[in-house]
Amino acid sequence: MPASLKTARRSLLVVSAMSLSLSLTVAPAALAADKPSPGASPSVTPPAKMSTVGGERLGTPGTQADLGAGAPVLPKDITARSWIVADAESGDVLAAHNAHWRLAPASTLKMLFADTLLPKFSKEEEHKVVPSDLAGIGAGSSMVGIKEDETYTVHDLWLGVFLRSGNDAVHVLSAMNDGVDQTVKDMNAHAEELQALDTNVVSPDGYDAKGQVSSAYDLTLVARSGLQKKDFREYCSTVRADFPGETKKNKKGKTTRESFEIQNTNRLLTGDTGLDAYQGIAGVKNGNTTNAGSTFTGVAERDGRVLLVTVMNPEKDEYNEVYKETARLFDWGFQAADKVTPVGELVPPKSAATGNGGRQGATASPSASGATGGEPMAAGTSGSSGIGVALGIAGGVLALVAGGAFLVNRRWPLPELMRRRR
Repeated sequence: MPASLKTARRSLLVVSAMSLSLSLTVAPAALAADKPSPGASPSVTPPAKMSTVGGERLGTPGTQADLGAGAPVLPKDITARSWIVADAESGDVLAAHNAHWRLAPASTLKMLFADTLLPKFSKEEEHKVVPSDLAGIGAGSSMVGIKEDETYTVHDLWLGVFLRSGNDAVHVLSAMNDGVDQTVKDMNAHAEELQALDTNVVSPDGYDAKGQVSSAYDLTLVARSGLQKKDFREYCSTVRADFPGETKKNKKGKTTRESFEIQNTNRLLTGDTGLDAYQGIAGVKNGNTTNAGSTFTGVAERDGRVLLVTVMNPEKDEYNEVYKETARLFDWGFQAADKVTPVGELVPPKSAATGNGGRQGATASPSASGATGGEPMAAGTSGSSGIGVALGIAGGVLALVAGGAFLVNRRWPLPELMRRRR
């Protein structure tokens, strides 16, 4: 394929369906599945009938990959029930395993929460917490340490959501959004707009709840949407920040309020015992609950290419296993990107302009280009630590062209500081 045609193909989010050539599985492609009902529960094994949003191959159980000449084989030690590797810019799905299997998402669902609510509040807005704001938080939830009768900025609350995966911060922001029930409705509506049709939200924080499901495909779709917001990029790439503590009086009766440091729980961003920070990583969100196991969606850049990887519930029970498997899939994706035929695509929002013979093109969803928290920016920095640098998208993110096609800027360069991190 000539370079000019290849560039044009990779630039379009809406592409023609890829030919169904050699697959790593022989199972027939499944038909499209309906959106799960509120009472649905995650299945024990991947169903034969899964959604085909993004391509027929993605609805087929098992591993889907078309390896070309010189392409590295997929890592053999991936034990996740479901995973996906996609090009964040073109939308090409390079390989996948049970991509549309509806599973419990844990706190990776907070990406959808953020993508839905970020445009609604100015980060400078303040809110005084009342007892009802913290009602209904599940036992054993991850918390950032929000206190009743204390005042927090929206910026503080989002740091609590992204860094500490704080369910208390989620509930306070939900209260500001007219309550948990309204927030759940908003999240489900936004998921449908994004065509994340495997997703059913019951609790906005990702806490285990009957019928709460998503998929590796949907979480990747949501992450891609979120990353088109400057504030989302900033928060998900911040390593550490100061968070307001409790107001106290000292012995002299003077009121003081100190802060304490919080650190991102994304171990590919921070590193951990026996695990190095992944070079080029810039977020996105991790999760872990009893029902979901470990889940993770990450975005990373290498040599100008940006990939998204989602891993759900590795069967191998080892410390940081979800991050290790994600890193191996990133490594494979960066090596294989130009040597594989995509097996599907990340689809545009449902509100896309119709074009190309009736196929949906894509427009910016309302939250992708809104004012607060949603405005695309050329670059960003995270001011909290000096290390958590936002993922910048050069020249803006979304562009509507005359033909109705939805374009994504070809380059998503990470700041040099993030690239150098080992």
